[in-house]
Amino acid sequence: MSGPEKISATGKVGLTDTSLSDIAKLATKNFGAGHLADYIPALRDVDPHQFGLAVIGCDGETHSCGNADTRFSIQSISKLFSLTLALRLVGVDFWKRVMRNPSMNRFNSISDLETNAGIPSNPFVNAGAIVVSDAIVSRSSAPNRFVLDFMRTLSGKGDIYSNDKVASDEAELGHRNFALAYLLKDYGNIDNKVDDVLSLYFSNCAIEMSCTELASAALFLANDGVDPKSGTQIITSDETRELNALLTTSGMYNGSGEFAFRIGLPAKSGVGGGILAVVPQQMSICVWSPELDIYGNLVVGQFVLEYLVQNLGISIF
Repeated sequence: MSGPEKISATGKVGLTDTSLSDIAKLATKNFGAGHLADYIPALRDVDPHQFGLAVIGCDGETHSCGNADTRFSIQSISKLFSLTLALRLVGVDFWKRVMRNPSMNRFNSISDLETNAGIPSNPFVNAGAIVVSDAIVSRSSAPNRFVLDFMRTLSGKGDIYSNDKVASDEAELGHRNFALAYLLKDYGNIDNKVDDVLSLYFSNCAIEMSCTELASAALFLANDGVDPKSGTQIITSDETRELNALLTTSGMYNGSGEFAFRIGLPAKSGVGGGILAVVPQQMSICVWSPELDIYGNLVVGQFVLEYLVQNLGISIF
């Protein structure tokens, strides 16, 4: 394969049509190496042999290939954006309710929460994201719409919606999440009704967006908290640094260490098959392919990101 050019001193992305073609071939070659998220019926029937990639620079330079404009269930990628909202609403006091430590337990671990006396290890495990949802519910009369409007603003797309079927499937089968929420409630770390909090949590996970839309929505994390499209300060530069640090240590669940070793970018995955990655001061990247590894992270996407890091020289380490 011929590789793309390295990142230039001006921060240009440096991808070419040839390198994008090579990336698409790499993705296709690795179809069949993972499994679908078959515990969610609405995701079980997705065509596994799909792939999309979008790379957007802070200067607006955009490259994409494959199914980059196909919308998919963003699942836990939503946790990054709901956390951003919680920080905007609550500020530093939010961290009294959630720690910032990596966890080597499963993302839906109950024992992890009990060990920490009701304080989730980080905001990206399910218990942590449920606390984030509670913080939003406490401060919004229409929390589902509030989150959707935020995603629409960041992506520049007014027709972003949550898939009711996916949300319903997750609510019907989300026994572990109900257990986590009631345990959090027992520890005094949930202020609202469990049903209201989980309604928002499931709705957020069921949001559908494309690689291009997600990469556009995340550009503020590559630009010191400022959305370069509008010039709006989404969060402070310090909060941006902190979020990127959390993404690096915890964004890929208990596969975060291996991901940092192989790829070395702040990133958040979701069992819908997406990975959203950030290159500070340069670009955001979203890759999608539905087949997952044992940690719930997409297989093809990791190969693609590893290729980009090696050929563009964009690892943060």
